[in-house]
Formats: sequence, structure tokens, C-alpha cells
Amino acid sequence: MLVTIDLTWNCGTGLDKIMTENYPSAWLQGIAEFNDGEYYACHDTLEALWMDSIDPDKKFYQGVLQIAVACYHLHNRNWRGAVILLGEGIGRLPYYQPVYAGIDVTGLIRSSSNLLKILQSIGSDGIDGFVDRLPQDRSFLPVVCFVRIEPDCHTTI
Repeated sequence: MLVTIDLTWNCGTGLDKIMTENYPSAWLQGIAEFNDGEYYACHDTLEALWMDSIDPDKKFYQGVLQIAVACYHLHNRNWRGAVILLGEGIGRLPYYQPVYAGIDVTGLIRSSSNLLKILQSIGSDGIDGFVDRLPQDRSFLPVVCFVRIEPDCHTTI
């Protein structure tokens, strides 16, 4: 069966629009916290989910969790912690592309990699200026986007 994947759907915090019965409530809560910039709360939520899971979900949750913690370190001006955890989180996710647990994994890797490149280019000396600009421009931060997968209505049997 062919499917259509809409990778532009529900990128942000509008989780009320997705089919929540397909995902653990902690996962939905953690993603909402991630996208709201509540990275410490996201860490707590996803860590509990990660600890109780088994592979392949365990490694996936760990990768997303590490990206959230990297963003937490970034906001605390911990350049080294942000760079290390972004790299580790990104490194755990390629196997799950393009979509896993309802999210656009490819997009998360791309946006996280872009942030990592920026941080590497500014170095630790540039962290203060970069973080000071984030309240005005959050476009540098990764966002987790849910996707909708629907059967292709034009498929003939």
C-alpha cells in the first residue's frame, strides 16, 4: 500500500490535533515541553520514558532526550555541554529516519545539525551573544514535528 507523508503538518505544540491514542502520553508531553523550550521539564519527562523502554524505542528516546538536554545546556551558556550532547543525540537518530514515533526524524536531525554547526563555528567565546539573541529568534533551535501518514487515495488495487 502506498502512503502519503505530510512532513509540514503539526510542527509545533498543537498536539491536540494528532491521534494521541497511538503514542504514550509521556512522549506527547515531552515533545510539547521540547517545542515550548521547557528543556529541563522535557528531560524529566523523556528520561522516565527512556528508562522504562526497550530497544529500539530506548535508543530513539535517548537521542531525542540528548538533544533536549543540549538545548538546556545552550540556554545555560554551557557551550561544551550543548555541543557534546547535540552530537551524541544526532548520532543516535539516523536509523529511525525518516519517521519514527510519529515525528519527522530527518527534520529533527537536520535542524539539530544546523544548530551544532553554528555552535561549532561561533566557539565557546560566542555563546553569550548567540544565547542573548534566542528570545528574539528561536529559528536556530530544533523543533519536533509530528507527521501524518495517510493511505494514498489514488492507489488502485
